[in-house]
Amino acid sequence: MALSNSYVQPTNRIPDIFNKIRDGQAPERFSNQLLKDWGFTSTNDRAFIPLLKSLGFLSSEGKPTQRYNDYRDHSRSKLVMAEALRDAYGDIFLIKEHPAQSDKDAIEGKFKSFHNASENVAGLMTKTFMGLLGLADLSKKAGNTPAAKEQDKKAQVEIQAPSQLDGHGVSGLHYNIQIHLPATKDVEVYNSIFKSLKEHLFEK
Repeated sequence: MALSNSYVQPTNRIPDIFNKIRDGQAPERFSNQLLKDWGFTSTNDRAFIPLLKSLGFLSSEGKPTQRYNDYRDHSRSKLVMAEALRDAYGDIFLIKEHPAQSDKDAIEGKFKSFHNASENVAGLMTKTFMGLLGLADLSKKAGNTPAAKEQDKKAQVEIQAPSQLDGHGVSGLHYNIQIHLPATKDVEVYNSIFKSLKEHLFEK
């Protein structure tokens, strides 16, 4: 699984940065200058860039990803954030499927032990996670966003049937099913793939 170690100190500004992302045009590259243009002028605000990278909103080069663009759809932004949190903070969801403020101490302890972080840093990581959690809808499983659908399309099934005859002179068909799974930390993507295989191949 995963547990991001990115955090920001102005956690009260987390909703502000994602409102800017949702309401504005995606830039060619997300930079410190863009943050300044948006009114995030403090040096502490620069920490938003590594946080966005850990959430899969930006590539390692700082370019907006498909998830960034998906988030700009107001009708699905909370689902996109939920998908991002499950990817970046997978270990938290092993503690609680739907983490809440009441789980704060357990979550902080997880950050502290996993990253060997000080109490202060673990606290900031927890506050960052909680700030992001308020922007997510965990009641529905991810899988309906264009990014998730694209991952599903990459799961290909190849069926090979040799032309050999069996001992009775009847063509023997042997199916060799090869599944190329997409690279994702969301187990629900895999569940949907195998469920589809079961329905279409084994229940016919």
